[in-house]
Amino acid sequence: MTTATPDRSALRGAVGVAHTRVEGRDKVTGAARYAAEFPFADLAHGWLVLSTVARGRIRTVETAPVLDMPGVLAVLHHGNAPRLNTDYIGMLGVPPDPASAVLQDDRVPFAGWPVALVVAETPEVAREAAEALVVTYDQEPHDTVLVADHPGAYAAAGHMAAETGKGDLEARLAASAFVVDEEYTTPEEQHSMMEPHAATARWDGGRLEVVDSNQGAGWVRSELAAMFSLDASAVRVRSEHIGGGFGSKGLRAHQVSAVMAATALRRPVRVVLTRRQMFSLAGYRSPTAQRVRLGAAPDGRLLALEHRSLNQTSTVYEFVEPSAGVARVMYDAEAHHTANHVVRLDVPSPTWMRAPGEAPGSFAIETALDELAERAGLDPIDLRLRNEPETGPVSGLPFGSRNLAACFREGARRFGWADRDPRPGVRREGRWLLGTGTAAASFGAGAAPSTALVTAQADGSFTVRITAADIGTGARTALTLIAADALETAPDRVRVRIGDSDFGPAMIAGGSMGTRSWAWAVTAAAAELRERLATTTGIPPEGITVRSDTTEALGSLARKERHSYGAQFAEVAVDTATGEIRVRRMLGVFAAGRIVNPLTARNQLLGGMTWGISMALHEEAVRDRNTGGHYAPDLAGYHVATHADVPDIEADWVDDHDPEDPVGIKGVGEIGIVGAAAAVANAVHHATGVRHRHLPIRPDRVLTAGTPGPAGGAVGA
Repeated sequence: MTTATPDRSALRGAVGVAHTRVEGRDKVTGAARYAAEFPFADLAHGWLVLSTVARGRIRTVETAPVLDMPGVLAVLHHGNAPRLNTDYIGMLGVPPDPASAVLQDDRVPFAGWPVALVVAETPEVAREAAEALVVTYDQEPHDTVLVADHPGAYAAAGHMAAETGKGDLEARLAASAFVVDEEYTTPEEQHSMMEPHAATARWDGGRLEVVDSNQGAGWVRSELAAMFSLDASAVRVRSEHIGGGFGSKGLRAHQVSAVMAATALRRPVRVVLTRRQMFSLAGYRSPTAQRVRLGAAPDGRLLALEHRSLNQTSTVYEFVEPSAGVARVMYDAEAHHTANHVVRLDVPSPTWMRAPGEAPGSFAIETALDELAERAGLDPIDLRLRNEPETGPVSGLPFGSRNLAACFREGARRFGWADRDPRPGVRREGRWLLGTGTAAASFGAGAAPSTALVTAQADGSFTVRITAADIGTGARTALTLIAADALETAPDRVRVRIGDSDFGPAMIAGGSMGTRSWAWAVTAAAAELRERLATTTGIPPEGITVRSDTTEALGSLARKERHSYGAQFAEVAVDTATGEIRVRRMLGVFAAGRIVNPLTARNQLLGGMTWGISMALHEEAVRDRNTGGHYAPDLAGYHVATHADVPDIEADWVDDHDPEDPVGIKGVGEIGIVGAAAAVANAVHHATGVRHRHLPIRPDRVLTAGTPGPAGGAVGA
């Protein structure tokens, strides 16, 4: 086993050249199977029954009529379901969400809480029986509305410090020539990936096997093993092809309930979430209420910065949307204060969603920067460049590389920013007012310990096995190119196998850390394998295999602020008579380390930017405060951007090299969405002269001149 640091000089040839996806043909021809498509003999089907009340206790579950229905095999509920172990800390350093540890007691903490699982011979019978199951409740008063001044709010850390601070904020604000003090809100947003959550569980020779759609087969295996009190070696999780994840595909109710039913019936059981069930059980991005205060000297340099954010969480599991964290990286000031707060409501727990924290946080801070530029009479790009920090504003650490200025300069040149008339509301084309806007972006470039197995086959080919996950990012292809260069061979001589927990521990697909972490492990194993082959006269039929583990190498990496950066540009047209907004063109220029595959990297960046347009103008999941449930929880009622909303969008990058980084990959999955909504909102202001601080910028908000709701009003109102 090797812990060697990868040799970047070996990474050449295939890396950096556009390649189509190695699994592309299988996907478009239907040969690639997703989680709900694998055939199993004697397969049964489970259908979750969700609560219809927002808070209370289950009084009765009337199972007898349902069990008498032809084809119904079982009804699991809190009175008869297997007991689960929830007293553990999971792989990601947090305890399990009780919403995944289903059917353990009679409490109902939110609308859509799992109260039963009906298992039948076919999915049609299971659904019919689930809809026929009568569950009665003792209801209790509930609170589902996030307001900026909620009395139950408290500071919460999540994966970063809850609060940071230095300097006298009030004194520096008082000494400032220009001050911004505004509140910004973002609504609840849903992941809405193409492939719903699905899992099939079966016992095979005393070993539990789960075929799933997830972002980390090893992650889900460790959670299931702990929850069902099994040795990890007795559990295998496979997740070969995934139709999108965005942060939500970890351990959920469907996997746990499928294992419960498979254990009870001793036959394979599949549970698939419906689109409507996903609105309750798949996590979401919390709405946020944010306050930003900025104070600047006459030359625009920041003297004071405060960014405070509030998000909601459930009453049973705490999740922090760290929106104030982006200010800790992007801008410094003599007085610099940030805080992330949460409030417990009778709602499902939020979860990670593409660029968690940075996406909603960048909307607030980058809109506030635009407002400051206007008050100071400065160009928005110039203001940002004047406030480039030399070291991490909170950490004090040096930057590995920070090429944000290069992104702005290249983006401004290509976008034609120099020709922009800074006065708002002066460009018109028929009934449309036109405007342009910009915003900065950043997202962390981390890595986590991973293992990989690389085998030299007797026929001269190579097999790479790693518990990676390709959630649509092209990771399988990227790893093929990385392995080919590290092994000094052609990509068609390399076969990469992923998505199997039996391959050993590895980083999940999340936090823009997947490819970086996996590449490190693969290149380290390849380096040792090449050394072995140099002294080997022949390869035996079983091949020669090397296993790497990057734990030690990661621990020796110098501590620095490592991030991807970007500059977002947008041009919009606004019809003030109808409230319609059209994004006419958008450009993002990024500094994201070494680009492994330009084709899939550009796809990821464009996808993030498109989601930013969607975030700015469309996406808003709305709850009925009387029932606690959503209005129209489906893709008919929850609007997302479509092709017609994105006519001209372009993404590119600048050179970005950190000489002390042995991998050089930073990740592009999340940086594309950061700042995108702010760029669109800033363009709307430039077009109309009206500032919108509340997303989405709906037509009714345009028609009412974008006036904010009353202080303390509900987020998203």
